[in-house]
Amino acid sequence: MNCTNLIDELRQRNLIFHITHENKLKKNIERNLISVYCGFDPTEESLHVGHLLPLITLKRFQKRGHTPVILIGGATSLIGDPSFKEKERLLNFDHKIDMWVLKIIKQVSYFLDININSNSAIILNNKKWFEKINILSFLRDIGKHFSINTMINREAVKQRINRLDRGISFTEFSYSLLQAYDFFMLNKKKQVSLQIGGSDQWGNISAGMHLINRISKKEVYGLTLPLLMQSNGIKFGKTECGTIWLDPKKTTPYKFYQFWKNIDDSNVYNFLKLFTFLDCNEINKRELNKYKNQQIMQDKSYLAKYMTRLVHGEENLLAAERITQILFLENAKNIKKSDLQQLKQDGIHCIEVDQIRDLQEALVLCSLSISRTQAKNMIISNSISINTNKITNKNHIFHDKDKLFNQFTLISRGKKNHCLIFWK
Repeated sequence: MNCTNLIDELRQRNLIFHITHENKLKKNIERNLISVYCGFDPTEESLHVGHLLPLITLKRFQKRGHTPVILIGGATSLIGDPSFKEKERLLNFDHKIDMWVLKIIKQVSYFLDININSNSAIILNNKKWFEKINILSFLRDIGKHFSINTMINREAVKQRINRLDRGISFTEFSYSLLQAYDFFMLNKKKQVSLQIGGSDQWGNISAGMHLINRISKKEVYGLTLPLLMQSNGIKFGKTECGTIWLDPKKTTPYKFYQFWKNIDDSNVYNFLKLFTFLDCNEINKRELNKYKNQQIMQDKSYLAKYMTRLVHGEENLLAAERITQILFLENAKNIKKSDLQQLKQDGIHCIEVDQIRDLQEALVLCSLSISRTQAKNMIISNSISINTNKITNKNHIFHDKDKLFNQFTLISRGKKNHCLIFWK
């Protein structure tokens, strides 16, 4: 049993960006088991890697005996949180959001224990109470507790107001009142006393604490987690090619695995603290020896395996490793048809063909060569492989044995340039 106060552990793991009444909260969770919540608006059909930090943090609370509460924003997603967004979100329709809610519930259920006796995770949808409230009651009973002056001076709102080309609608401006009401309802119905979220949620969390104090005269707490930025300045969870989703149909387990394998070296040990349950002292020891015996590469591999197993399970982790073997270690042994289908989805460059005359033509079609002459020279120089087997015959004609599962052919130029041919 870890005797360190959970708040102290979160500090050690660099997980605290803002926190209210830290000493009081520490004493409270030492003496009592509390309920802690985080909200997720289903503005898409899947969560992405940026959502993993609050989910894993909720798991840390659950492992200490506290009750995690997940609030799915079936109502608030109809409005859209404006926090630090450059422009207003596109509004979605009820039926689409209702479908997304079900998918998000399934995803978050995977990270928390929901069938244990004492502190099972609770999953709620704020549409349940917002459907029952009318605008006059909300403005009279809730809106009267908020000052426009305070709301306008929040940094996220000021940034939008100061952009004359964008501005902010009343719809988005009212969002913080809706989230404040969520905290109030959860405190009232489930005795939730702590809300967590990303650092961009500080204004919304503060609004909820304010509302509970004004109506119920209770003291509750707020804690925000850092918004992680990659070394290239892009928000964690985004890449130049798009979002890294948790849904394997939107981002394959292989691509997810490679995302973690390719993080900047400067992030490895911080991410081990943030996302894993490895002891902080153990992580610090590893960091001290990171340049010995390729320790940092081992730790990066550990992180990639841990996160892929956590999100996609053991079977998909093994698939990601098999694909890595064939692409980077030139070993096609044990490759499965489903692995090649992952590559076809979003792993590497892929072309679909009915027929190809020869390898030279394939190299041009795959953009691995700019001409047949160059392709011929590449083959002669021993730099071209088919399914990881070196080809030296400049006039190589494709045969059935070149087609994996009678559908796929992987052509490689060196170790880093690949193309998957899908035979129709």
